[in-house]
Amino acid sequence: MCPHASEVVKDLQDAGYEAYIVGGGVRDLLLGMVPKDFDVATSATPEEVHAIFPRCRLIGRRFRLAHVRKRNALIEVATFRGQNLETADHETANGRILRDNVWGTVEEDAMRRDFTINALFLDPVKGTIRDFVGGYQDLKEHRLRLIGD
Repeated sequence: MCPHASEVVKDLQDAGYEAYIVGGGVRDLLLGMVPKDFDVATSATPEEVHAIFPRCRLIGRRFRLAHVRKRNALIEVATFRGQNLETADHETANGRILRDNVWGTVEEDAMRRDFTINALFLDPVKGTIRDFVGGYQDLKEHRLRLIGD
């Protein structure tokens, strides 16, 4: 487990936000591998993350992220993404996405990930995993499944 990512999650939770370690880092831990990095997903917007970690760096235009540095570790913090039902100012006429800053819930964020095994949300404070798409079972069965069409 990455103590720095766990500390970021705890700080966000202490500030009243929902936060988890998510993605390939969780998958690799469950497979007994050493993750190359750890990402955090939260209900806090990038600006709210910046208020908690004033020295973090907000990056991205299409989808805003926060890079939080803890000692020698860089933790990428993303706000839960939701479904983009309106495309008027988010997409060009040919379908190119300009902005993807549509915030959502942890459940909606899970549905927007690529594979079920990358949609596992680890709460290092409580020691629990949230799985909305059957990724844990897929991991146990060494099965790779896409989320959605």
